[in-house]
Order: sequence, then structure tokens, then C-alpha cells
Amino acid sequence: MPEFVHQQLSDGVVTLTMDSQHNRNALSRQLVAELDSGIDAAEAAGARAIVLRHEGPAFCAGADLKERTDQPADSSPFVSILERLMDTERPTIAAVDGAVRAGGIGLMASCDLVVVNTATTFALTEVWIGVAAAIISVPILRRVPAGKIAAALLTGEVFDAAEARAIGLVTHVVDDVTAQVATLIDGIRAGAPRAVRETKALLDRVPGMDRSAAFGAMATLSDELFSGPEAAVGMAAFREKRRPDWTEFDG
Repeated sequence: MPEFVHQQLSDGVVTLTMDSQHNRNALSRQLVAELDSGIDAAEAAGARAIVLRHEGPAFCAGADLKERTDQPADSSPFVSILERLMDTERPTIAAVDGAVRAGGIGLMASCDLVVVNTATTFALTEVWIGVAAAIISVPILRRVPAGKIAAALLTGEVFDAAEARAIGLVTHVVDDVTAQVATLIDGIRAGAPRAVRETKALLDRVPGMDRSAAFGAMATLSDELFSGPEAAVGMAAFREKRRPDWTEFDG
């Protein structure tokens, strides 16, 4: 059986490449299971970041409807993938160089950073086949105000990369996705490992906190980090006008 998700570890970054082109990288049981294994590999390697990319003209076409017709519905493996992308300590980057439809938008939206080609199109077509974009509404509505995505969810209309950026669904719209992802990876590597992990965590945690509780928790975290070994290395490098070496903190 051919591999649907290729794994590559390079310079502390795990790249997961979806390569199930016969069905436009649809979310088959095999592809989802191999994504799960890929995240396991990234965690085991202590990767600094995870990049999710694709081969072929589509990033992901959504659910594998043939499998959904042949087998009882079980969304739990897909839910687990979305949660793992959102919850892993390491930053996740979706590198999108092709069309994204339905569940593929949820997969993309579960990543911290989403880099898409200017020619990319999107559509949430679930209502056309008699279902709702139920599961993927969770990551999507964490990024996008409901009123700004309502028409796409209710009508299945196609929208472009500029609109996706305007509503907050994606973070970068570029002509060269590979180059932009490389720039982001360089930025992540330039940061201290724990500092990056804590920043990802606070981006998720702080918006839902009471203001006083947020200030209290973040003051504690700030004091801890300023007193920690990464800050000592980082501030010494700043004084000496050089780039800090985070090697001792990797893993």
C-alpha cells in the first residue's frame, strides 16, 4: 500500500507531506492515521515546528466520501488530528499551494500559521451533500468571527485567498509559499524553544481569561521566564550583538 503522508525531519523541523493525489488528499482513514503517526514522530523528535504541506493540485478535498458511504461514521480520528495540531507545544504551519475544500479547511485552520498561494480558492460545501461543517467549525470559529464566515458555511460559495486573509482564516497570502514558510521557520528557530512554546500556549489561553486573572498568570510567567536560563542566554547575546545559540535547550 502506498504511503499517503511522507515524513521528513530536517534541522529540527518535521514536514508532513500529504500525497494521496488520486482523491485530492481527501481525509481517508489511512491519510488521517498517517498524519497521527507523523505528529507522533514530531513529538518524539522534539521538533521545533511542524509543517503540513501537500503534493498535487489540492491541499485537501475534505472527507473521503466513498469511505463515508461504505463504513459507519466515526469522526473521532479526525477530531484527534485537529486537537493535536492545535494542542502540540510546537508551532504548526500549513503550507497551501492548491485548492482547499470542506474538511481540508478545518485541517488548515487547526495550524497556528497558514501560508497560502495567492491563487488558492476555498469552499465549505458540506451543506451541498446534506451535512454541516460541524467538526471543523471548532478551529474555524476560533479564528474567524461567525458573521464573516456565515455566507460560506450556509451557501458553499467559493472564496479566494484575499478574502480568507481579510477574515482571519489564513495568516499569509504569497506567490511563493515555500519561501514564506522558510522565513517563518527561520523566525521560530531564532526564538528560544521554551519562549516559543509558551507564546503558542498564551495565544490560546489568554483571550478566554478574565482580565485580572490573565494579568496575574502572565506576570508570573513573565517573571519566571526573565529569571530563566533562556533569558540569560538571550540577553547576553543581545548585549554582545550576536545571535543567541539555543542548542542546549533543544529537545
